[in-house]
Amino acid sequence: MDNFLHVVSQLQSVFGAAIVVPIILFIVALFLKVKPKAAFMSALSAGIGLTGYGWIIGSFTPTASAVIKKLVESTGVEKQVFDNGWQTGATASFNSSPALAFFVIALVAQFILYALKVTKIFVPSNLWNNFGYMVWGAMAFYVTKNWWIAIGLMTFLMLWSLVLSEMMADRWSDYYGVKNATINSLHNTEQFVPAVILDPIFNLLGFNKVKFNPTAFKEKLGVFGEPTVLGAILGLIIGFLANLGDLNKMEAWGQILGFAVQLAAVMTIFPLVTGVFASAFQTLGQAVEDNRRKDGEDETEEKSATLSNKRWFVGVDDGVGFGEPATIIAGTILIPIMVVLAFALPGNKTIPVVDLIALPFMVQPFIALSKGNMLKAIVGGIIWFSLGLYMASYLAPMYTGMLKSVGIALPAGVLLLTSFNLIARPLNGLIFLAFISMNPLWIGIAVAVYLVSFVLLRTRRAQIWTYLENMANKNVGYEQTVESKD
Repeated sequence: MDNFLHVVSQLQSVFGAAIVVPIILFIVALFLKVKPKAAFMSALSAGIGLTGYGWIIGSFTPTASAVIKKLVESTGVEKQVFDNGWQTGATASFNSSPALAFFVIALVAQFILYALKVTKIFVPSNLWNNFGYMVWGAMAFYVTKNWWIAIGLMTFLMLWSLVLSEMMADRWSDYYGVKNATINSLHNTEQFVPAVILDPIFNLLGFNKVKFNPTAFKEKLGVFGEPTVLGAILGLIIGFLANLGDLNKMEAWGQILGFAVQLAAVMTIFPLVTGVFASAFQTLGQAVEDNRRKDGEDETEEKSATLSNKRWFVGVDDGVGFGEPATIIAGTILIPIMVVLAFALPGNKTIPVVDLIALPFMVQPFIALSKGNMLKAIVGGIIWFSLGLYMASYLAPMYTGMLKSVGIALPAGVLLLTSFNLIARPLNGLIFLAFISMNPLWIGIAVAVYLVSFVLLRTRRAQIWTYLENMANKNVGYEQTVESKD
């Protein structure tokens, strides 16, 4: 068993997502009767997109982290828990035996669940994001030393995320313009729940009537409303706040202006890479559409076909939506806000740093469900991610202990670590706490909530999607920022 897991770990380490994901997409495309040339180009586009993401994030993260750390240090307030990014958690999860075993189990289970129509999301196309389940399982095993609790937790989280992903699928696919595709990573599907709960409240407050989206920005601000220019402006503001005490030094101004240009570059280049990556899934999405029509669904009855119970979705990486204007702008605006809140919230011990650049990934459910209403995404993010800071603070000793147990060294001077993107998740954290309690009552409540949600999805999916569409259409002043490609 250990030898097999070692081989799996080696394969993941040597080949990585940029190779494994395209291979799976190529096989899936051929299965969907896509022509070999188109299937190959689709797979190659996925590899190029994932490589492009790695280059951009790899280049931008050190700069952004340095500025954010300086912003944190400028407050003069110290926090016990330091966010050093999701990458550490992902690496640790592949070094934990039960978590690594689940990587294989999940891949097999996801094929079976799709084949048996338990879910209409084909997840193996996005198998890399299974680390989102694995990090929780690694923590559970560290705390309980119980393989079955760890495997049970990861299995439950996978099933739970598939329900949320499918409920959100029609809205995500429609807004981000990728036919029959949706995100399914655990750490970012959770936001679907607060997005649904908070939306009617936001409407009562009149948020749906506020024209706070990229189109309105361009109309009112002209060139200053362009994502590239907004990126430069936000970079200047964040850099200025970080260097407030050193404005008399040339180095400070070099960092301020350099960060402004780099953030503008991310705002400009990331959508281009996203376009390449999304094109990989456009081919699959169109194949899904074509096969559905061959199965007898009337092409002229578009609304009926959209709501059909036969409709299924390809699971895609969250990077597909990262570069969409409303998404990246709202996420970037939240960066300084979350830093301020981290210091202002009473009892919070966590300071988000490295994972702040992941905020555009994290706000996608808010954006998709509100048709790009950035005000809803920002306020919803403030509420939910603030609760997440408390969860991260509470779980930090367990997360840090898990990292140490698999050989991850702590940075010098740091007592506790977390990942703002992975661990600052209120609902996922509650599920984790229920399982590690090993109390049948708490685990039973979690299972009961899942079963009710699953039954509602399987029996009322069309009604759920119609409700979400009606809620989205209540947002005025919106014009689609992403066009669907046929």
